[in-house]
Amino acid sequence: MMISPCNLAILLVASSVCLTSAFIPVSLSSSHTGLKMSTISSDSTFTSDGAKSQIGNDSFLNQNLMARAQNGPGKKNQERLKVGIVGAGLAGMVAAMDLADAGHDVEIFEVRPFVGGKVSSWQDKEGNHIEMGLHVFFGCYYNLFGIMKRTGGFDKNLRIKEHVHTFVNEGGQLGSLDFRFPIGAPVSGLQAFAKTEQLGLEDKFHNAVRLGTSPIVRALVDFDGGMDMVRELDDITFTEWFTQLGGKRGSLDRMWDAIAYALGFLDCDSISARCMLTIFMLFAIRTEASVLRMLDGSPQTGLHDPILKYLKDRNVKINLSSPCREIVHDIDPETGLPTRVRGIKVGANEIFHEFDTVIAACDVPGIKKVLPASFRQYDFFDKIYNLDCVPIATVQVRFDGWVTELNDEVRMMDVSGDQSDGKGAGIDNLLYSVDTEFSCFADLALTSPGEYYKPGEGSLIQAVFDERAFSRSNDQLVADCIKQLNNIFPSSRKLKCTWSSVVKLGQSLYREKPGQDKFRPKQATPIPNFFLAGSYTYQDYLDSMEGATRSGLMVADEVIARADGPQGLKAMAKESAPANVAAKGTKEAAKEKTLFFAETK
Repeated sequence: MMISPCNLAILLVASSVCLTSAFIPVSLSSSHTGLKMSTISSDSTFTSDGAKSQIGNDSFLNQNLMARAQNGPGKKNQERLKVGIVGAGLAGMVAAMDLADAGHDVEIFEVRPFVGGKVSSWQDKEGNHIEMGLHVFFGCYYNLFGIMKRTGGFDKNLRIKEHVHTFVNEGGQLGSLDFRFPIGAPVSGLQAFAKTEQLGLEDKFHNAVRLGTSPIVRALVDFDGGMDMVRELDDITFTEWFTQLGGKRGSLDRMWDAIAYALGFLDCDSISARCMLTIFMLFAIRTEASVLRMLDGSPQTGLHDPILKYLKDRNVKINLSSPCREIVHDIDPETGLPTRVRGIKVGANEIFHEFDTVIAACDVPGIKKVLPASFRQYDFFDKIYNLDCVPIATVQVRFDGWVTELNDEVRMMDVSGDQSDGKGAGIDNLLYSVDTEFSCFADLALTSPGEYYKPGEGSLIQAVFDERAFSRSNDQLVADCIKQLNNIFPSSRKLKCTWSSVVKLGQSLYREKPGQDKFRPKQATPIPNFFLAGSYTYQDYLDSMEGATRSGLMVADEVIARADGPQGLKAMAKESAPANVAAKGTKEAAKEKTLFFAETK
């Protein structure tokens, strides 16, 4: 029997829960009575107020983040730096936007023939748009939304979805967390969990008991206290945390695993409790945080092209298919430690480009490749090598009908006429499943029809397989994807696959297993004119588009704050005469106290 919202509320109150689940937004503003606000982080490794505002508890409540990203750095430096950026992913391009607006000369070098990093997309010879992953924009992507407003892409390139998170189970049975309700959170959250078909009554009860004792509930009256509790949970898995005080396996298997895979391509037995509860905490504070948007078309067109135009208008030069082969730097002859970066060598011919400041805006495998071995003498850099990544495979499968249409078989088969602009049949939203190897997926012809709908064709399903399936052949992955789609959408067995694509990424997001947060580096490094960016670097969000955007803004703020003055980056560049030649480090050169360039191994 379906438990009523009233009865569930009684159970929750009995368990000291005025609660929301990790996945339920709570309508609280920063001025809510009893909500304690922390001060801006005073971490001494950050110089700029902008970077400080992106970390610490206030970064979750700061409504000005979107305005900051939209309006730019708000400062022009007196000195003009020559800045080289390695990597044209979101982090590198966002950093370039701010630095160009602050008056600096910026040049970007990208190893791939296209921009975007892990959010890349491109066209094949037949004009099909290929992606490296499934990209969904949560309502709490304040910084990324600000960047999109700044480049003119927010209003026209994003499509908002119904505030429902839908699970598709074997045999076409649906379960959902439906947050649509005339009364705001936490009531909307209570009724969503009360009505969900995804959990049985017993699992709902145990779910409520565990979440009722979580940091999320404490945060409703003491945000800093709740958030501090979350930060202390980095050394255990979500399963360990969830089962300590009442949570049961049924909830993990039927709901939380799919969400964990969607966040970090790991299950609850592997993912850090801090990782899961960090995003849940944000959902619990901001009602809009769990509202989903998706691009109206490919990332290249909807996200990257407006940024590229912005950069071009400000004379930022972007070099594609231009891998960084070496970071050229000075060595202190007394200590043997790297002291200053001179520039980078690029391409097969290792052409040297000199810069006042260099930013390595790479992902985890990229930064490990580009860092010189000598940098590992600093614990700051050496810790990065403790991070590893999870492999994924993105499968795109197009059909001659509408896969996610469960109720009307005639409509499922109908691809006639103009069904652009999301007019096709089926479910226009992100979908989850615990009965497939791809925990989240979507029909791009419905959710992002701009470049994915084709006249006379039906669904374009995009699904992301994690490491459990990564080693299989492309043909096998396509076959497995179709078979599992048929399992959860039985009527789709009557449809034929007309086209498919598989993109494997051996190292995608960094592995959010327990104990990893302490290895994430800050953006400013021990080498004063060398900086890092990328979603793996330290910021209070996950490895994601929003995390990459935050890191790009943070590193730009740090460079801008350090550019001017007698001890600034430009002053250091003027005082340090360039060496005449690049050479391998030797003991003899160190004895002679000669500055030399260390060659990357």
